[in-house]
Amino acid sequence: MEDFKFSTLEYKRPDFEKTGAFAEEITEKIKNAASYGELKGYMEQMEEMSKNFSTDCTIASIRHTLDTTDEFYEKEDAYINDMVPTVMPKLLAMNDALMESKFRGDIENEYGKQYFAQMDLQKKTFCEENIPLMQQESRLCREYEKMMATAAIPFDGKTLNLYGVQKYFEHEEREVRKAAVKAYSDFYHGNEKRLEEIWDELIKIRTQMGKNLGYENFIPVGYMQQGRTDYGMEEVAAFREQVRTVLVPLCEKLYEAQRKRLGVDTLMFYDEKRVFPDGNAVPAGDDDFMVDQARKMYHELSPETGEFIDFMIDHELMDLKNKPGKASTGYMTSLDRYKAPFVFSCFNQTIFDMQVLSHELGHAFAGYMAMRSQPIAAYYSESTDIAEIHSMAMEQFAYPYAEKFFGEQADKYRFAHLQDALTFVPFGVAVDEFQHICYSNPDMTPKERTLAWKKLEETYMPWRKYEADDFFDRGGYWYHKLHIYLYPFYYINYTLTTMGAMEFKTKDRKNHEDAWKDYLNLCKCGGSMSYLETLRYAHLMNPFEQGTVEKAIELAKNDLLNSKYM
Repeated sequence: MEDFKFSTLEYKRPDFEKTGAFAEEITEKIKNAASYGELKGYMEQMEEMSKNFSTDCTIASIRHTLDTTDEFYEKEDAYINDMVPTVMPKLLAMNDALMESKFRGDIENEYGKQYFAQMDLQKKTFCEENIPLMQQESRLCREYEKMMATAAIPFDGKTLNLYGVQKYFEHEEREVRKAAVKAYSDFYHGNEKRLEEIWDELIKIRTQMGKNLGYENFIPVGYMQQGRTDYGMEEVAAFREQVRTVLVPLCEKLYEAQRKRLGVDTLMFYDEKRVFPDGNAVPAGDDDFMVDQARKMYHELSPETGEFIDFMIDHELMDLKNKPGKASTGYMTSLDRYKAPFVFSCFNQTIFDMQVLSHELGHAFAGYMAMRSQPIAAYYSESTDIAEIHSMAMEQFAYPYAEKFFGEQADKYRFAHLQDALTFVPFGVAVDEFQHICYSNPDMTPKERTLAWKKLEETYMPWRKYEADDFFDRGGYWYHKLHIYLYPFYYINYTLTTMGAMEFKTKDRKNHEDAWKDYLNLCKCGGSMSYLETLRYAHLMNPFEQGTVEKAIELAKNDLLNSKYM
């Protein structure tokens, strides 16, 4: 459909009964295939079914997040999430037939071993006993998501959502910043009891899932759900330790310099987003202006990105404006039937908007290229630890174009963004360690979990001071991070891939053409290789090896410490 637009795409409720019957039929045909050619025909039918099924599900999901108060799509999304687990046994049986086929070697010769590695992970993370648990998990996640999306925070004579109030974290008046953070904190404090209950229930549900699959707890399942095949908990723990010893001291220096710039005795949490005393960089125009400048930037960056951004805009594949009832999140997803990425976020007239236009569109560009480079839909998307390199590296490739979005404030944007990219990492690994603690100790009380977060802040963010905010000060800040609730063990990806992004920054400084070639190859390869194989293919370092963090951030560290703003 060359002329489709997302707003007018027809939604058809997925037919789970028909899908299950199709899977049973194809499973038998795969088992009885007389030749590889015949088998490939059945694989193509599987692919077509999968694309149509996933696209119908995704349309409902997107439209639900666009307006969480729309009852029709709320019910459709709930229905789909409840029904997907029920059809999975038949879909996995179809995969099993391929894995056991006498033509398996032919499949691997054509598509590589990652084809079956993905199937193996799906098989290891599912059992029919977990179907009701998956349905309960989905309902709790939807409840959390809706709670966040419908937040109505009275502030500055307005009623703001969570994205709207965060704009005031950068306000020129310190008391306004303090009040905005307090209003933000009060929202979570006011919902603390239910937030505790949801998290407690999710931990117990997921722990039982892990036990039903034969594991001591949920952690191995969480790792497999993230597509991890060539590293585990020990490697991640070693990476966190590198962050603690290398990055935490650097972040302390950066925040001490910021304290001096702002002229305050103590840098409080409500000061952290106010990077410059005379104000942070702000977009030089409204939401439409930012999208128009993004179109110009991507046309200048490369022919591929120019073609991509035209596709996204012409087909209405971005929804970026902040609106009441819109889910409080940002994401990129795919409509496989149309080989189309879709980007969702909520602009708030800060440098965050530029991050959306580079980060989420970095994801989308990678999806766009993989969909046009890979022979099968299974490789259209990659493991999550690779996916964030696409987005974070694109943020760095956008630096030379900052003037388009911020005018004379472009240098301020670059400094603040780079500082944020590095100071974020200790928080990111704290989120990961917090999840390990919670899932390793599923019987902890809610208050013990919150205390555990407080201790992690003292380890990874020793500069952080909340001042008279009892809820955040005793460890309540973690409640705001939706990934903890919705996407177990995802968050470490942002920190691992920061290293890859910083490497691309260094490559780009040395030779833009070579850097872009490696980046384009990374995007095109999609999910056709494992994590470490993909890093090698893109000429990137292994972040788990000792010394990698220090080497990866060297250029960024020097840029910041030698900046005119220090």
